[in-house]
Parts: sequence; C-alpha cells; structure tokens
Amino acid sequence: MAELEIGVASATELAEFGEWAAAEGWNPGRSDLLAFAATDPAGFLVGRLDGRAIASISAIRYGSEYGFIGFYIVRSEFRGQGFGIRLWRAGMDRLAGRNVALDGVVDQQENYRKSGFRHAYNHVRYEGVPAVDSVADCTLVDGRSIPFDQLALYDRRFFPADRSAFLASWVNLPGHHSLAAVRDGQLEGFAVLREARSGSRIGPLFATSDDVAHALVAGLSTPGTSIAIDVPDANVAAVKLAERLSLEPTFECARMYTGRLPDIELPGIFANTSLELG
Repeated sequence: MAELEIGVASATELAEFGEWAAAEGWNPGRSDLLAFAATDPAGFLVGRLDGRAIASISAIRYGSEYGFIGFYIVRSEFRGQGFGIRLWRAGMDRLAGRNVALDGVVDQQENYRKSGFRHAYNHVRYEGVPAVDSVADCTLVDGRSIPFDQLALYDRRFFPADRSAFLASWVNLPGHHSLAAVRDGQLEGFAVLREARSGSRIGPLFATSDDVAHALVAGLSTPGTSIAIDVPDANVAAVKLAERLSLEPTFECARMYTGRLPDIELPGIFANTSLELG
C-alpha cells in the first residue's frame, strides 16, 4: 500500500477542500473556510500521496476540553484503500482526552460508535424560500454593533466552549450578514446569513423563542431567495419553526459525542452554526 503523508493543510489545500465539499453536495458557504482556519490554524489535516492532497479532516480544538471532527473527505478514486482511516486516527489523536463531537451521516453511526461516539440527536437540513409573516416585538440590529464581549458570552450559552476567534471572523466575512434581536436592552437572539454555492445558509440561529427566531429569519431573508438551516430535531420548537416557514427537509445527519451531552441551552438553538465545525 502506498505511503500516506499526513500533515497540516496549507491555505491552497483548504481552498481545494472547499471544492471537494461542494462536489459532495454539502453546499458550503463561500467564505466558510476563512473562519474555519482562524479557529484552529493547525486543525485541518491533509493526507497526501506523492505530494498530492487526496483526503481531508478537521480536528478542531476548542479550549482544553472540547473538540470537533468534520470535513472528513477522501477523494472518490482513493476510497477503500485504508487512507481515510489513517487520517481519521490522526484527527482523533489530535483531540485525545477531550469530549469530541461530530455530525455524521446517519448510516455511518455504527462505525462512529466503534470509535467511541454516542448518538445525541439529529440535525435536519430544511431548505426553501421562507414564508415569513408576523415578527416578534423586538428590535433587530447589525450583530457587529453588539459589544463583542456580550456577543461572545451569548454565543457561549449555546456552544460547549468559548469560540471567540471563530465568532469574530464569522460576523465579518465577505457575504456574511448578522442580526441581533434586542428587547428592553437585553440580547434575545443572534443569527448569521451567509452566501452558499446554492442560495444562502443561516447559522447560527439562536433565540429565546420561536417568534424571535422567526423575526431573525425574516430580517435576514431576501424575497424569492432560498435558505437552508440545520435544525436539531431534539428542539421541537425549532422543527415547528422550520415547518412554519414552509421549508422542506432535505438532509439528515447524526450529532454524536464521545463524552456526555454538553451543558448547552438546546431549546435556544433553532439552527446549528456549521456541520463542519459545530
């Protein structure tokens, strides 16, 4: 078997990974990888044969206790030769000792269980042109106008670790538009819309209620433009909101952890930020 070289991906290879993801039908945001790289510069690993990138994986460290596995792709012509499992092991080794999460296709759950993962819930992608109607009694402002320490503290309620480096990049990337919902001086919701290969994606979508989440979607949406949101099916209110918006389920993946379910405010998560980085 040919020798696989595993190392940290270059900027050129990261751009190549984005093309692979698009070819797999993942419909990544056009600027996603800029924020992904800023989150953990050594977190994207590449498998090379004779200097050519043939496989990718992200093994992102958040703080000292949490990690996320994603962007696991082996080029089709190199599958079934053991290259993927080698890169997988390298990614998991990088996150050893942490509670590791992933969003994997449902039919691979058994394989992930063999690596120590346990199912928590599913993320269901809902897509379509949203049918927005009434909005909540709150004020919508540019997310970048919120003092960043407040925004990062709010985000931390819904994510297992601090991810300030990611968030600072996410709200400022080209093609990204953020809104915050404010009522009586309190932050009650936050969402980011980004341009994707097809239509737009909204993530995260955090809110204190379905009406606030609806208001954020309405504020970010452009008439006639399709959006996609990745909804945790464990949040019944989020599923009902997707249905209220007349969006259709198109894809499903399993959120799994090697440790316990993190202490996050799942009822406030109406759409996950990214299936690639959590």
